[in-house]
Amino acid sequence: MAKHKETGIKGEHIAENFLLKKGYNILHSNWRFGKKEVDLIAEKDGLVVIVEVKTRTSFEFGFPEEAVSPQKQQHLKLAAEAFFDENRQYDDVRFDIVSILLNKDEVKEIIHFEDAFY
Repeated sequence: MAKHKETGIKGEHIAENFLLKKGYNILHSNWRFGKKEVDLIAEKDGLVVIVEVKTRTSFEFGFPEEAVSPQKQQHLKLAAEAFFDENRQYDDVRFDIVSILLNKDEVKEIIHFEDAFY
């Protein structure tokens, strides 16, 4: 497996544990709608939270959260619509980003951007 894929998977596990500690319920990880994927779908206080996780090992290519492009945001919105079509018990959504910086498998920084875009 490519190193960047391993880093991404590691970051998703770190983000999941981070959100669990903050009181979120994880409904799905790597939820798919066609070719679109949502890293984490969580719930807290009746609110569905669509979470994009970005993990980097350096700032060489910018901050991790900067990689959530307008195109990626649009994909997440479409996936969220599909999720709500299948899960009508939920009616409110928020889009978050969890940004993680790793150094030799150690978390150097984790930032949770709540309501990062709409």
